[in-house]
Amino acid sequence: MREILGRRRRLRFRDRPAQLDAALACATEWRWPVLPGVGLQTADGRGERGCACPDPECAVPGAHPFDPGLLAATTDPRMVRWWWTNRPTAPVVLATGGSAPCALSLPAAAGAGALAGLDRMGVRLGPVVATPTRWSLLVAPYTLERLGELLHAQDWVPSSLRFHGEGGYLVLPPSETAAGQVRWERAPDRVSRLRLTGGAPVAAAASPWLPDVGTVLDALVEASNSAPDGGSRLAY
Repeated sequence: MREILGRRRRLRFRDRPAQLDAALACATEWRWPVLPGVGLQTADGRGERGCACPDPECAVPGAHPFDPGLLAATTDPRMVRWWWTNRPTAPVVLATGGSAPCALSLPAAAGAGALAGLDRMGVRLGPVVATPTRWSLLVAPYTLERLGELLHAQDWVPSSLRFHGEGGYLVLPPSETAAGQVRWERAPDRVSRLRLTGGAPVAAAASPWLPDVGTVLDALVEASNSAPDGGSRLAY
């Protein structure tokens, strides 16, 4: 009987949607607030899929919050399970800022070049989210005031950079959007910490390590300014 129950349990977890597992990991292990994105739907008789929101000119099809709105983002596992049980293929959306990670994003081609440049410079990076169109470098939380000070200190910042801070969001793997599949270019570094339970140390999950936004911004600007052809490797 124990073997039968164990087999049923394994089958149940194997059949569980990857989005639910990812959302639960974010919410319960890392304490990152998440919510389901709007997702995609078939847009016409040719089978092409577009955004499920009512805006026919949506700029980021499938890759944004809609119902529920961004303020509903939570780390409550019961809410997360309810959302993705009802919408198992919904994108996983991270509400950035506050105590949650923030991000800097840039076009995919520029992102690939930037990561290679940062590796050569020895810059330690955190998780990197990749889509066919943009790459996003996750960083430690920052305030809008801090970001303003950092930008003011720079002589020039590539216009291709976008900042996902307080009140923003980011679509996480393994979501699918109209732009394509979302994946980890650099997977989160799942560092464990020790906590005491009944006097004995027990391994516990910790949030992935995140670099400071100032370090990443300075390195990106330096990598862009040092492009061998005299141009910016981030300006495309």
